Amino acid sequence: MSEESREHRPFAAEVKFLLAPSEADAIRGWARDRLPPDPHGTGEDADHYRITSLYADTPAQDVFFRRGSFGRSKYRIRRYAGSDLVFLERKLRTKNLLTKRRTLVPLGDLAFLEAGPGAWPDDWPGTWFGHRLAARRLAPVCQVAYDRVARLANTPYGFARLTMDERLQAWPTSRGKFQDGTGRPVLSDKVILELKYRVGMPAVFKALVEAFGLRPAPVSKYRLSMVALGLAADPAAEESNACQAS
Repeated sequence: MSEESREHRPFAAEVKFLLAPSEADAIRGWARDRLPPDPHGTGEDADHYRITSLYADTPAQDVFFRRGSFGRSKYRIRRYAGSDLVFLERKLRTKNLLTKRRTLVPLGDLAFLEAGPGAWPDDWPGTWFGHRLAARRLAPVCQVAYDRVARLANTPYGFARLTMDERLQAWPTSRGKFQDGTGRPVLSDKVILELKYRVGMPAVFKALVEAFGLRPAPVSKYRLSMVALGLAADPAAEESNACQAS
């Protein structure tokens, strides 16, 4: 079983905010009163799901440090809840375009990535993903899991999305295999709000930002997880130390 999709979003924007839990509760209620739920959501409000991703990086952590073209692309393996299917994903951002390619394959197919190109069936739909990892010297380095609430807004440029991610956990890994159990807490006292839209911010999102006095914040779940696991140094801290030393 496989499913391939490609998404091209010209003039796409993704704006993130860090929220305290009490603020997040208020915004969650505000959004549920005004926006329909994500069609893939579950739970009492039909807008919740669990996401677990394996993130890939090079031995020199080029993705983490956003060196050259590695700063524009992200390769990950994504699983929803305890599904037996996973998405092989590449997310690529250029100046005015966000492109996402994803292929749905059985969970067991991750063994092909572990074994290497010579072990892949000729017609394996994940071949493109495996070749990209090999060409760019990428391999899984950490697993990140979190709970997401997602709501939608209909705009002239298609659906915009509001997501809220919390209870982040991370695990170190060097394999294309999902781990069970409890990981290390990441950003346990914050909730990540993200507004995704095209061309211009929808009026409902502008109203949200104004009503709660929100200020954008640069947030990367992958980078936060690597720092929390002790697998990478916090670039902001290193920069601060360098300034103090000078």
